Amino acid sequence: MKPTNRSDRVRVRRHTCECKPTIYELCSAGGVFFIRRTIRGKNVEIRETERLVAARMEDLWVRLLSGEVH
Repeated sequence: MKPTNRSDRVRVRRHTCECKPTIYELCSAGGVFFIRRTIRGKNVEIRETERLVAARMEDLWVRLLSGEVH
């Protein structure tokens, strides 16, 4: 989804390496978690997942890093 400004403060809990053109961040805001994907190139494209409770998003984060989800 396109990013929303639902929260005035977002905390990045974990992130992938900045050396790659695509960066993933595990973020928290207002007691829920989401994953933000930033694709850097000629234009920057930012997308975010839906916001879920920590346990469900932590599982999705691990699956993303292990290559089970895109």
